[in-house]
Amino acid sequence: MTLLLTNARIFDGMNEECAEGMSVLIDGSHIREVSEKEIRAADAQLIDVGGKTLMPGLIDLHTHAYTADVDLTQLEKVGTPYNALHAGRMLRHGLHCGFTTMRDIGGGDWSLAKALKDKIIEGPRFFYAGKILSMTGGHGDFRDMHDSEHEFGACSCSVVGTMSVIADGIDECIKAAREELRRGAHCIKIMGSGGVTSPLDPIWMNQYRDDEIRAIVRECEERRTYVSSHCHPASGVRRSVEAGVRVIEHGTLMDAETAAFVAGKGAYVVPTLAIIFALMEGGSAMGISPVVMDKLKVAHKSAIEGLDHMRSANVKLGLGTDLLGELYDQQCREFTLRREVFEPIEILRQATSMGAEILMHEGRLGCVKPDAFADLIVVDGDPLKDIGLLSQNGERLDLIIRDGEIIKNRL
Repeated sequence: MTLLLTNARIFDGMNEECAEGMSVLIDGSHIREVSEKEIRAADAQLIDVGGKTLMPGLIDLHTHAYTADVDLTQLEKVGTPYNALHAGRMLRHGLHCGFTTMRDIGGGDWSLAKALKDKIIEGPRFFYAGKILSMTGGHGDFRDMHDSEHEFGACSCSVVGTMSVIADGIDECIKAAREELRRGAHCIKIMGSGGVTSPLDPIWMNQYRDDEIRAIVRECEERRTYVSSHCHPASGVRRSVEAGVRVIEHGTLMDAETAAFVAGKGAYVVPTLAIIFALMEGGSAMGISPVVMDKLKVAHKSAIEGLDHMRSANVKLGLGTDLLGELYDQQCREFTLRREVFEPIEILRQATSMGAEILMHEGRLGCVKPDAFADLIVVDGDPLKDIGLLSQNGERLDLIIRDGEIIKNRL
């Protein structure tokens, strides 16, 4: 399909100044031309943007499509079909909110990617990390204290659940990383610290030894990809980055010194405010245990302060949401939460060009330029002045194009 978008005001993913009266020619899945002059394409479908803001599709870097319940211990009990159907619902919702790209950073797999590619389900461009690597007793080990073995009756080193695989020691970590990469993972995620939703590990706990992390990093470097590390405490962030981790997920308890260190190393952080605030408001009513709620309060208390430290240090930030179960429909809330710290232009860059950089797809995603993927949205209004326009579940989006295909068109 050939599309010609005319009379567009373009935010290109980087520059605060937007060119007006622009035309964009889309040929198949790619942008072929962007011009202030008239573009002639006799066979193209013509869409007059009407002077509204045309911008790159949004990128959510921290999602978990298969998490059908906020209580992660329930995922194995509800079963694969239920989790997969939730994934379809969640991914479609994200696309219609303008997220034309989503990275599943724990659980997503080649099968879900194929379902999207074959259009069995409707959803965004999909990157996935496969199963998260966790040490025994780490954030990816969801056994309770009375469970001596996993549900499957195997030793922990061989167990794979919906979201994670347990691996201990250099050899097991290497093997687990290689297996996920073999199955098409775009990157590898590890549990580098304690977390909120797991039952037994304190949020302040550093996880995996330095030599284990370095071994996983080395495997990813050989595949020309990267390691992403779940970390809340500053100590976990620092040791992960020192060991070669490229991306930190959350970074909630970041202090000023660690933020400066991360910035100096050129590493990235993907904060996730939406899940913290959503669980704080509704977690108890949804049956979240008191232990988890106590850990959540620690994250909630420091989340905004941590963002302030990262902004002051000029840490490179992406946008993520980390929403679980029925909370999936609060994805757009991330924009208004970040408004407490950032200007709209900063948030827009996080959700577009910086997201593309983290995905190692600069010039192909998160931009409006020739040869980039045709992943675009048109906003009714100016998001550079009012970021809240992107927080309304797609209501202020008049056009959504993913991979050159029109998903929504009100123009």
